[in-house]
Parts: sequence; structure tokens; C-alpha cells
Amino acid sequence: MAILKIAKMGHPVLNEKADPISDPTSRNVRDLIKDMHETLADVRGAGLAAPQVHVGKRLIIFAAPKEEQEEENIPETDFAPMTEIINPEWVPVSDEMSLGWEGCLSVPGLTGAVPRYMHIQYRGYTPKGELIEREATGFHARVFQHEFDHLDGILYTMRMDDLSLLVFAEEAKKFGLPPFPHQ
Repeated sequence: MAILKIAKMGHPVLNEKADPISDPTSRNVRDLIKDMHETLADVRGAGLAAPQVHVGKRLIIFAAPKEEQEEENIPETDFAPMTEIINPEWVPVSDEMSLGWEGCLSVPGLTGAVPRYMHIQYRGYTPKGELIEREATGFHARVFQHEFDHLDGILYTMRMDDLSLLVFAEEAKKFGLPPFPHQ
């Protein structure tokens, strides 16, 4: 396994549409997933897309973990274990959107308020070639959409409606903006 170099905003791989993976069960895909896990653990991020590690393929990994002191009555669809999904696709379940703070490993040092669908359904394939289908809400839906955007050459800054809400993370902390996970 290896820690991979993260592509930063401005690198052409982040602006291109990623290619589908023909064989989700291939050894190359399994090796890439292992390296992406090691890279994600090293940077302590919430998710990672293959284009972010200079591989123009349709593969994302992410997690939306349950925190120890969660409020009650939060739907299970807000959470997801560490997930590897190949050739994902998704649709919104409703038109309702929410503005939330996001950061990105490919846009270091910045955070911005990004509108995202609050309730989605997604599907794709596991590294074993099995179809995975889930509903996602809350942070789970947000992190999936963020990582999926990388597969289409879209950075979160391109989704922002109000660039006055794009700030340096250090400044955000000073002024009490909510913490955000790296995605």
C-alpha cells in the first residue's frame, strides 16, 4: 500500500470527466482502493475520489460515521460505514436543498457553504462486483455528492451560489463557523 499524492485545484485531472471502470473486481481496482484508504487515513478525510489521486476513473470512497453523542431521532440514512463505490450514479429523492460548509483535500485551506440535495438515492458496484443501492440524507448525502462531483470534474467551489461564503479555514475557526470534515 502507498500514500498517494493529492491533486490540487488547477491540475487538469480535476477538471475532466472520469472514465468508467470496466471490471470493478480487477486487481488494479483493489490495489487502488487500498492506496486510497491509506491516503484518506493519513489526511483524516471523510472521502476521496480517484481523480483526486491522479486516476481518472469513476471510483469514490467515503464514510459518514455515527458520532458517539448524536441527537436522538436522526435517521439511519444520515450515516454510512466506510464505502467503496465504483461507477456510481445518483438521483435526488426530493428537491429540498441545504446549505452546508465543505472543505476539500484538493482545495486546501479553504471552506465554503455549498447547496446540496438533502435526500438522495445512489447506486454503484462494490470491489466484489456486487450492486450497492442506498438512500442518503444529511452528511451522508452531502459527502456522497461532493465525492461524486469529482468524477465529473466539478469542485465544490463551482457549486457555490455566494462566493462571500468561501473563506480560509483558519479564519472560519477564529470566527466560530462550524467545523467541517475534509472531503
